[in-house]
Amino acid sequence: MTDIGKALTERLTKTERDQSFPDSIPRDAATLILIDRTGPEPQVLLGRRHAGHKFMPGKFVFPGGRIETGDIQMAAARELDAAAAAKLALHPRDAEVPAPRAFPLAAIRETFEETGLMLGTKSGAAPAAPNSEWQAFAKAGILPDLSQIHFIARAITPPRRPKRFDTRFFTADADTIAHRVDGVITPDSELVELVWIPIKQARELEIPPITGIILEELNARVKAGMDHSLPVPFYFMVEQEFRRELL
Repeated sequence: MTDIGKALTERLTKTERDQSFPDSIPRDAATLILIDRTGPEPQVLLGRRHAGHKFMPGKFVFPGGRIETGDIQMAAARELDAAAAAKLALHPRDAEVPAPRAFPLAAIRETFEETGLMLGTKSGAAPAAPNSEWQAFAKAGILPDLSQIHFIARAITPPRRPKRFDTRFFTADADTIAHRVDGVITPDSELVELVWIPIKQARELEIPPITGIILEELNARVKAGMDHSLPVPFYFMVEQEFRRELL
């Protein structure tokens, strides 16, 4: 393990977390980090969760959520990079793991639902929507462009936590935003505030431990050139200690 990997896994292991809950099977999830690299210092988009939520109230997080049935069926302007797709297919937990393209599509859909930002390209004709969750994209004439999505990390929530996810983290440049819908962010919505903030400053916000780790992984990836062929870190716990494996 590299020095950075050892430091990050030790930090996660030392983070206080109550593992006294009944154990559960992690749910497949996807998260998207929008990044603006046009200025002197890269900035990322974070949203602050409603203080009334039972799960991570008031925390700053990246948009994301669970994989839904219609995600794999949504058409795309261009498909996922082959290297990224291959890494997404590694280490499936069971035979029912969704196809690789379902993960970035879920991240794109969840980003829209939580922020009002649609990622993709304008289509000459309204794309077909597999279900109501994708209807807004069809109405706006936006097709997701999976070739612009980078797979940058995977993390499984430790056992015996109140909620467990097997999350794939993605990033995309801010210029992939093709359409905006106003009124999504309100005092009563899931995210009550959106902020663009430099990566270093983002680490100082009230964020979950894994979010801070992924920010460091993202920063290293930006410096390395953001190529799809770069290795993808995979975080998981074994015998009360986090491990970091490169995919």
